[in-house]
Amino acid sequence: MQMIKKNILFMLAGSLVMMKTLNAQIQYPETKKVNQTDDYFGIKVSDPYRWLEDDKSDSTKQWVKAQNAVTQQYLDAIPYRKNFREAIEKVYNYPKFSAPFKKGGWFYFYKNEGLQNQSVLYRQQGLNGKPELVIDPNKLSLDGTTRLQLFSLSKDGHYAAIGLSKGGSDWQTYYVRDMKTGKDLSDELSWVKFSSAAWKGNGFYYSRYPAPQKGSSDLTAKNENHQVYFHKAGTPQIEDKLVYENKENPQRFITASTSEDEHYLFLNISDRGKGLDGNALYFKNLNQTSDTSFIPIVKEITNNDYHLIDNTKDRFILKTNEGAPNSKVIAVSIAHPDILGAEIIVSEKKEPLLSANTGGGKLFLDYLKDVSTRTYVYNFTGKLLNEIKYPGLGNSGGLDGNKDDKFLFYVYTSFTVPPTIYKYDIATTASTIFRQPEVNFNPVDYETKQVFYPSKDGTKIPMFIVSKKGIQLDGNNVTLLYGYGGFNLNLEPGFSATLLPFLNAGGIYAQANLRGGGEYGEKWHQAGMLLNKQNVFDDFIAAGEYLIAQKYTSNQKLAIRGGSNGGLLVGAVINQRPDLFKVAIAQVGVMDMLRFHKFTIGWNWIADYGSSEKDVVNFKNLYSFSPLHNIKSNLNYPAVLVTTADHDDRVVPAHSFKYIATLQEKYKGSNPVLIRIDTNSGHGASNTKKNIETIADIYSFIFYNMGVTPQL
Repeated sequence: MQMIKKNILFMLAGSLVMMKTLNAQIQYPETKKVNQTDDYFGIKVSDPYRWLEDDKSDSTKQWVKAQNAVTQQYLDAIPYRKNFREAIEKVYNYPKFSAPFKKGGWFYFYKNEGLQNQSVLYRQQGLNGKPELVIDPNKLSLDGTTRLQLFSLSKDGHYAAIGLSKGGSDWQTYYVRDMKTGKDLSDELSWVKFSSAAWKGNGFYYSRYPAPQKGSSDLTAKNENHQVYFHKAGTPQIEDKLVYENKENPQRFITASTSEDEHYLFLNISDRGKGLDGNALYFKNLNQTSDTSFIPIVKEITNNDYHLIDNTKDRFILKTNEGAPNSKVIAVSIAHPDILGAEIIVSEKKEPLLSANTGGGKLFLDYLKDVSTRTYVYNFTGKLLNEIKYPGLGNSGGLDGNKDDKFLFYVYTSFTVPPTIYKYDIATTASTIFRQPEVNFNPVDYETKQVFYPSKDGTKIPMFIVSKKGIQLDGNNVTLLYGYGGFNLNLEPGFSATLLPFLNAGGIYAQANLRGGGEYGEKWHQAGMLLNKQNVFDDFIAAGEYLIAQKYTSNQKLAIRGGSNGGLLVGAVINQRPDLFKVAIAQVGVMDMLRFHKFTIGWNWIADYGSSEKDVVNFKNLYSFSPLHNIKSNLNYPAVLVTTADHDDRVVPAHSFKYIATLQEKYKGSNPVLIRIDTNSGHGASNTKKNIETIADIYSFIFYNMGVTPQL
């Protein structure tokens, strides 16, 4: 036993020596500075790396190449990087299915054999029929980065609208296929973004932007004037009919949908660029050709949400948080659509109402109780019929269909239960397993705990902690803390095969449900937005302190990770508490809080963040936590790995570019501060291969900078 301990200490010492040597050898590329200063309400703010916002310039491209060369040299030297990649590939290599959906007598579903870059779309006659190929996106590009983002069938299943994106971009091009012949028509619709295909007969409504001005970048230019068009299958885009636009308010999102019977067209209109968190809702009776105007159900945009669920012969059924922070279900008369006269069908509950769907003449309501799904079935008058019981702490989704459906599908998952597809019989209320994935792991070897820890102001914050069974709480475990905390989004328990190698290597995974999300309804969201944003950072810092106090880990073994708004989170907390963390992984983060609204759809985040140009109060708030603007030269930052991609047109990579350039300039310590810039990828990995490579690099970077050799 003594000899084993000596060997372990020898291996650890060797790993630490190698880490220190490699870190000391890093030579960051020199990043030029320009004389750029902005004036915010009399306060001068320098922006010396403004030139990195130009993604098309040769200087930026050369800088990206130089940064990637340094980062790849560093990662290549980690001896177990390949082992992590192989371990992730092995456990991830199992067949993955989506729940089937029915249209035109066919059942459609997606399947990934295991390591395919993109899932493949199939269809079959009946649940036991022979599958036939519909679309294989893997054959649409050499590197497998063209994604099938939309597949929407007409009511009779005759036509399909197909939306493809390239290289991870949010931009899509729509095509049309005749599903009876299997042949693509000549249709090609460009500049589509944040859209669906709302069918009416042999055509559909969709949302697009005008083509970017000549010479501007389609990946960074501000997106304005969202328009709704109607496209008839088999015709060129130039013949599409403009249905709705609002040039006076160019930063509004306008999306279209149609009712199941295709009698009604709905417009959902939001204006988050003006700081409004809700939406307006309009409709038009498509069977009345004499009147082409839209009728308001909700005329003005406020901070209240209104989401159409379904319609009966004489009523629209809606989900709303108006006067109900946890949301309720209401009904509005079609003949007299006054929201003020709405009838409450299902009242607000203690738990937030996450989603509401219909199928088989029933209403399915998903609630979140302590970050775990509860589903209740109602009739359309609001009578509770039954609850759908789930196996444990997890989340579920689905249960959406047509009025004549006899059964529906839903998917249940948890940290230790791979996504399992259930078939729900509407008449008997029985759930049976339809498809259960076979993953190369034993669930009983792992455990999930949910704890509630106090934040700085005493608020109890829930957190899931996942590990292999038998982990010793000795303060010496490699621990990865993940958070988001914004935009009313929830971090629910869910299975990730890519997490298993990290756990198998002795790691602990913690997922904190910070304020700013929607885990406890709109009040929870509001407690972490705008002038309350600091609460989110306090919650995350308190999570780290809890894990250390409870001996899960120490500040030398604690890593944090977050993406997008979560990348902002990581950047902000290491400015405020760099001593608390050993490693920080900031992915596609919003790092420049003073200029985020100037790129693509960044203005859409003003409702959650505020704007530096609104008033001095908003400016000072954003300036106080902006990751880019709070980097200090006298702080000992943790090891930092920033990840982004060249086709991220949601959070443009300039955020990460300017941030890492500033950090490399000001940080004087020995920990590495690197950026990994993917190509042909966007806000998320554009294919399976890139996703696995990114995760393997993140795990390798974490273990390496903690001086721990994982046993893989």
